[in-house]
Amino acid sequence: MMFPKGVTPDGTHGPFEMANVAAAVIDAKGTVVGWTGAAERLLGYGAAELLDRSAATLLAQPEDASRAAEVAGECGARESWVGLVGARHRDGRRLEVGLRVTAMSDTADRKAWLVTAIDVSKAPTWAVSVEVLEAFLTRSPLGMAVLSPDLRYVWMNDTLERYGGVPREERLGRRMSDSLPGLNTEALEAQMRRVLETGVPVIDYEYRGWTWADPHQEHAYSTSFFRLDDPDGRPLGVCYMGIDVTDRWRARERLALLSEASACIGGTLNVMRTAQELADFSVPRLADFVTVDLLEAVLHGEEPDSRPPDGTYPARRAGQQSIHEGCPESVIATGDPIAAPMSSPYIQSMVTGTSTLEPCLDSDTTPWVAEDPARAESIKEFGTPSAMWVPLAARGTVLGVATFIRTEHPQPFEEDDLLLAEELVSRAAVWVENARRYTREHAAALALQRSLLPQALNGGTAMEVASRYLPAGAREGVSGDWFDVIQLSGARVALVVGDVVGHGLNAAATMGRLRTAVQTLADMDLPPDELLAHLDDLVIRLTEENGGDDEPIATAVLGATCLYAVYDPVTQLCTMARAGHPPPAVVTPGGKVVFPDLPAGPPLGLGSLPFESAEISLPEGSLIALYTDGLIESSDQDIDVGLSRLSDVLAQSGLPPEELCSAVVNNLLTGPQTDDVALLLARPHALGADRVASWDLPTDPAIVASARELAVRQLLGWRLDDLVMTTELVVSELVTNAIRHGTGPVRLRMIRHDKLICEVSDASNTSPRMGHARTTDEGGRGLFLVAQLTRRWGTRYTRSGKIIWAEEDLPAQVGTKAGADGSTA
Repeated sequence: MMFPKGVTPDGTHGPFEMANVAAAVIDAKGTVVGWTGAAERLLGYGAAELLDRSAATLLAQPEDASRAAEVAGECGARESWVGLVGARHRDGRRLEVGLRVTAMSDTADRKAWLVTAIDVSKAPTWAVSVEVLEAFLTRSPLGMAVLSPDLRYVWMNDTLERYGGVPREERLGRRMSDSLPGLNTEALEAQMRRVLETGVPVIDYEYRGWTWADPHQEHAYSTSFFRLDDPDGRPLGVCYMGIDVTDRWRARERLALLSEASACIGGTLNVMRTAQELADFSVPRLADFVTVDLLEAVLHGEEPDSRPPDGTYPARRAGQQSIHEGCPESVIATGDPIAAPMSSPYIQSMVTGTSTLEPCLDSDTTPWVAEDPARAESIKEFGTPSAMWVPLAARGTVLGVATFIRTEHPQPFEEDDLLLAEELVSRAAVWVENARRYTREHAAALALQRSLLPQALNGGTAMEVASRYLPAGAREGVSGDWFDVIQLSGARVALVVGDVVGHGLNAAATMGRLRTAVQTLADMDLPPDELLAHLDDLVIRLTEENGGDDEPIATAVLGATCLYAVYDPVTQLCTMARAGHPPPAVVTPGGKVVFPDLPAGPPLGLGSLPFESAEISLPEGSLIALYTDGLIESSDQDIDVGLSRLSDVLAQSGLPPEELCSAVVNNLLTGPQTDDVALLLARPHALGADRVASWDLPTDPAIVASARELAVRQLLGWRLDDLVMTTELVVSELVTNAIRHGTGPVRLRMIRHDKLICEVSDASNTSPRMGHARTTDEGGRGLFLVAQLTRRWGTRYTRSGKIIWAEEDLPAQVGTKAGADGSTA
């Protein structure tokens, strides 16, 4: 407020320093004895109308008379009175006027009152009179101060005095740094100097620190600075107004902390790792030492019981972190079971699902600590802690407990800290629950996949095999890659590897269906190209069945790839066909690595192109590698580079298959794995002439006896005397069926492998059928007897006809010796 030159603001000025203030004089009897023109302009009455008349005429309402009497009484007790009164205008309307009543007297001791009035509706400066303004500034909830141009305090209000915790008289005339060592006073004074120089105010400047009002707790303040100028625009000083925004700052810090937690916790679907991430994040942001303990059921992916029947809560330490290296405060190692008294807040948080705050945990006065000597000793060593126990709960079920400890932090935990911890833990609990569910589903998928993949590969004595199975992202993951080794008739071995689109349970289930289908088709002794054609038809049917109801399964089936190879140890030939799958790698006995140029064939489920077979020779000392594309191709490696690297490793063909498998994986999978990998290595072994005997037979029934003699002679040469009787019958029945129901030429072949194999071939495509002879029939029991006396029997078709075969187990001693050294007994 500006005052005329030479006038000192002493409280008598304000709205009444104006020249047009209405004034009147009223004597002791209440009669108007003086009236000014300003009074006439305010109330409409001329002097002639009011002089020598009662002042009650000016009251707006009759009831205002009591108010006037109170004013008169107060004026009698003191020299003046200031306040608001309702007055009546000459036209009858009511006016709210501000009055100042001042007592007057003359030498004759006569009393009178000088009344000055102003229409408050037309003079807003009434609200900021000196008295009102002084009260407003002094008692404002904002901290206010005025500093001189050299930044020394010249005035401050009560709020700012309270904020600083230093009496006003100790701050006036001094700099800010003299009394506020806990604030960055250099930065604050820099702001004020800028305001003094530019005249541009600074609004909402935030800073943090401590003051003597609360020296152990950091507060946040928001302050605005503006310059004070004289009438000529010269700076008189700087004024600043500030407010404590600690609550706002803490709320913002909590939001920022929770936002940061979302980025740092729950990045994996691993229960233990998620618990450790919670502990890592909380230290030192919230506590000096944090532990996260989870129920054992949660660690196994199981649904925890809300109320365990035995009343115990078996849990394990899932994660812990400390400001001290190695977590010396901990009495339990990560992964170890938890043992705590039932009366402890730890167990009670599990039972009730509610948090507990202990601002000061004294081991000498807390009963449950006395029941736990290890924890009591830790408390004595590291100091009396402030502690919080917060349950990890999701969907109304407690999963574990997080413990927060402060031992070196200057402030004990308070309710705001508990609220923050609860919010943080509740979010972490959701991530732990998601990880638990994933663990359960992942375990189910792994169990399914393990049941669908071969438990052990057996190539017999005709082939050494080794394999590796590596799902993408984790070596214990779930994928759709698969492989198999299937023993066929005639000592032959089938090798198969396939790749289903996608990962997870759908891919694993699809892989199981395709593997089962291949095994079934392999038992039919189909050539590789025909087998893939049947498999392609099956995939098309599965796609049509699931296309509408289960799109993920249909997607996994459609586009699957497969490579099927059949190795014959007698001829040392391998017949292969592929459906969109990478070609195999073949290592020759000399160590040269080649990739046979097989017809590619379309992926399964397209049904557009035929499949073709190709035949290659695999002499003794060769090696063949079947694999999926994840081994040789990645986002940062071209397929040609992968094939070259695979060739370099496979050139070490002298290694045993198991060691060579490890070498391939270690050399090719050097970076993050982006796709599933299946690898199958096979080293074939030929069957020498000493293990195979064959005879061409004329189509004459009389030749059956000669066939029996040939077979018996060969068995005796192989020292398989125990199999003579059974083999005589088998040869007799098979040769008889070929002569009677087939067409020539007829051929008998015997193979001494890990089993004794008898084969009779003819040029007919007629399939033999096991008869059901009645007791009165003289024949029809031949194949029935063969089935009863042999391990298994069957038929396979060739380009020139069919082969009926039967297998017999070798005597235990002979089979063991032959299997061990590969020689005849």
